[in-house]
Amino acid sequence: MSTVLRSPATQARRELGLRLRQIRKTAGLTGQMLADATDQHFTRISRIENGTQPPTDRNIRDWCTACGAADQIPDLIATARVVESAYLDWARQSRAGLKHLGTLHSTATYRRTTSFRIHEPLDAPDDTDATVAMKAERTAIALNPAKRIDVVLGEQALHTRYGSPAEHAGQLSHLLALMRLPFVSVAVIPASIQRRAIATIGFWIFDDNAVALETPTAAIKITRPGEIAQYTAMFDHLHQEAVRGHQARQLIAAILAGL
Repeated sequence: MSTVLRSPATQARRELGLRLRQIRKTAGLTGQMLADATDQHFTRISRIENGTQPPTDRNIRDWCTACGAADQIPDLIATARVVESAYLDWARQSRAGLKHLGTLHSTATYRRTTSFRIHEPLDAPDDTDATVAMKAERTAIALNPAKRIDVVLGEQALHTRYGSPAEHAGQLSHLLALMRLPFVSVAVIPASIQRRAIATIGFWIFDDNAVALETPTAAIKITRPGEIAQYTAMFDHLHQEAVRGHQARQLIAAILAGL
């Protein structure tokens, strides 16, 4: 099985479009027939089904009514609204700094959370003073024996260097020290293995309540139970591919020795 996570908002729009396409096909309608029945151009039908244009509430009502699937209208409208509200404009977010991802990457959320599941395929730090300070505060809250932190890193993240060799060595040494804590688990996916589960962007799971993601253009907050379950399953797949314990420490130590 090969699993790839793309931008969650884009993926969710595509999945919604696939659901609408299946409803149309089940009704035995072509795109043109549905366009005629709902009084819109057939290209709009195509864009909605391909996830390039979000459907409006009216689009969904007209679509389902024409296809004899009126019972699915409430769920589809709710899904469409969640998809669009999850996609936050990055330019607006960035004016407040990367320390804000909805309300997820906040000290209040870190205090409430008892289990952090984190995957980072690549390292993409934000070194602004405000963000560094916020990260330090959040780290102090998270590093608590009453909490549990499970991290899966791509080996590429360990090789990525944004500072001097000495600074990079300090970061890796600090990581090795954290791995000795009984409530912290760090697993590493070796770069040389054949991958079966791939997440192209990192994600954080806060208990079973929410998932946070950051893409180059958006900060995304996921709260629907079904979607959270998908990321939980993805995390489990990634964790199975990773090495842990002594093997993980050996891999990190080898990178450290090569600096």
